[in-house]
Amino acid sequence: MVNQLHRKKGFRTGSLFCLCLFFIALPGCKADSHAKAPEAIIVAADTIPGPAVAPEEVESFTVIGVGDMMLGTNYPSPSYLPPNGGRNLLDDVREILKSADVTFGNLEGAILDKGGTPKRCRNPEACYVFRSPESYGQHFADAGFDFLSIANNHSGDFGYEGRLRTKAVLKEAGIAYAGLAGTDEYAVIERDGVKYGMAAFAPNSGTCSIHDLAKARAIVGKLDQECDIVIVSFHGGAEGASHQNVPRRSETYYGENRGDVHKFSHAVVDAGADIVFGHGPHVTRSVELYKDRLICYSLGNFCTYGRFSLSGPAGVAPIVAVTVDKQGAFLHGEVTPIYQQKAHGPKIDPQKRALHKLIELTRADFPDTPLEITLEGKLLKKE
Repeated sequence: MVNQLHRKKGFRTGSLFCLCLFFIALPGCKADSHAKAPEAIIVAADTIPGPAVAPEEVESFTVIGVGDMMLGTNYPSPSYLPPNGGRNLLDDVREILKSADVTFGNLEGAILDKGGTPKRCRNPEACYVFRSPESYGQHFADAGFDFLSIANNHSGDFGYEGRLRTKAVLKEAGIAYAGLAGTDEYAVIERDGVKYGMAAFAPNSGTCSIHDLAKARAIVGKLDQECDIVIVSFHGGAEGASHQNVPRRSETYYGENRGDVHKFSHAVVDAGADIVFGHGPHVTRSVELYKDRLICYSLGNFCTYGRFSLSGPAGVAPIVAVTVDKQGAFLHGEVTPIYQQKAHGPKIDPQKRALHKLIELTRADFPDTPLEITLEGKLLKKE
């Protein structure tokens, strides 16, 4: 996928216009040099065909989505931070991330150097609290991120102060964010005359609720009116290797209702979403094409350094590029499979484990979806 994306940040071919948060792609006669020359035929001048006109190129936009990101935490100890200030964690995938018109990811934890109020957990054994240094905000900008979701169970890890400073750092870095109820429910950016809108949802306190479908529809509907392409993010579903299938019902994990991600995704597409990026299970889940809109049910762990388990399927994930037309309808896409280990950030996976899993899960969960996933990582609409 990566090497084939046809546009870079800040550059777009074709006429410009305004669309709601999504992306578009492109879609070709051969003369027989050995054919016998026909005898001369006299043809009336007004019946001579004019010169062939090349088909007009479809104006398209590409959006990249990745899953969970936490580049290192200075809490409970600076020993959980990567070397060189985390500057090199995204080196192996940086050019891929920067190749799209817009790039999205899910930010886990707070960004602040010190202070804040660490959260307390009902289950200390399953409690992780993340606080990344403020300099890390620039790492996301340098890698090409335009939108980050802050709707998840770690955005409140350091309370109000943590959320406030996180938003300030992202704003300083030029990165839009969304996902907090009442204050930051959505964000809109403009790239080359095209408006992209993003909304983010989760089942967690202080976030835009994945359970309140009426409110979600209203937020997405507003974006659909204001923007050209609309992107929706959700953090939901049960976690781990035993929960990689999409069950089409509400999922409960550690006593918490993590939402019905299938019902939610269909509801926001019905309301005007053009692309849906899911995350939260920390593993790859299937993809679905619904009403010509792509839904990714979990993009897994993309760059989660130090305090995340990366064993088995938690250590592999897809980078998904989605290309849409000016109405936000799916044209095609591409998957780049990556892997992580404790000592490094995401690297291209020569074994393509996340891609193979994506094919397997999509066949199992959505056998009738009009989407083909090739072994080369292409996402194609079935005719």
